[in-house]
Amino acid sequence: MARVVVTGGAGFIGSHLCDALLARGDEVVAVDNLSTGRAANLARCVEHPGFAFVEADVADALPVEGPVDAVLHFASPASPPEYLAAPLATLDISSLGTRRALDLALAGGARFLLASTSEVYGDPTVHPQPESYCGNVDPLGPRAVYDEAKRFAETLTATYRRVHGLDTAIVRIFNTYGPRLRPADGRVVSNFLAQALAGGPLTVYGSGEQTRSFCFIDDQVAGILALLDSAVADPVNIGNPEEVSMLELAGLVRSVVGVDLGITHEPLPTGDPVRRRPDITRARELLGWSPTIDLRSGLARMLDWYREERADGRA
Repeated sequence: MARVVVTGGAGFIGSHLCDALLARGDEVVAVDNLSTGRAANLARCVEHPGFAFVEADVADALPVEGPVDAVLHFASPASPPEYLAAPLATLDISSLGTRRALDLALAGGARFLLASTSEVYGDPTVHPQPESYCGNVDPLGPRAVYDEAKRFAETLTATYRRVHGLDTAIVRIFNTYGPRLRPADGRVVSNFLAQALAGGPLTVYGSGEQTRSFCFIDDQVAGILALLDSAVADPVNIGNPEEVSMLELAGLVRSVVGVDLGITHEPLPTGDPVRRRPDITRARELLGWSPTIDLRSGLARMLDWYREERADGRA
């Protein structure tokens, strides 16, 4: 049994991590200011005797007392509408918040795991993206408040390892989807499914030929925990290497929903990457991890959850 602190614990990925950690016997302290996370995401956790919740903004304070064996730093807005609406807060979370989370791990002699992102690769000129690729990010663009903030958080993490000998890990998360990804989140899978349930049409930005790679939440959590339990320090991509265009994704959503929905096109947002696909060689070789859930099956499971949310009046 370990005592694990999860910042951003009420968020989409964070709450699933809390569930998985409790299920395997760990104690969990979730920290969240509920700005983008939802208390409802922790409904199962609060019934567990090994769970505690601390409402706090990690950029201001991280008030966790007692022994700590691991700190998983997942606090941050993660969808473009959220971080563009709160640019300075997003920068604070990945700078001040990361420093506080690192200090908590250092004080407790704990392993620290940073939730980084595929956005550190920017609009990549190398495809697929290996962890050795340093990226192509515009530091002055609007998306930099997230992209560069995560790059800085990686630098902080690597520096604490070099200077203090802290046991650290960095996961670079590629597009993840599944239950608890809010319909109003603003990411393409949630957008498409919410629009489909409303009768369409589906909004495709640009030509729709731009690509992403989508990893179901269960696979993502399994990869993160495999990294946590390892001794790997260098960044590791966790994502699904199956690459699909936005038009292909729209076709899959229409097929899963069973309705011939229309498509409208809007201009491509500034700085939106054209291609994105992880090289997961390191995850396979070092962690023995690879995704198992195909996109169609994952979309069907997410659609079922959205329908349940609507039926219960929560969406």
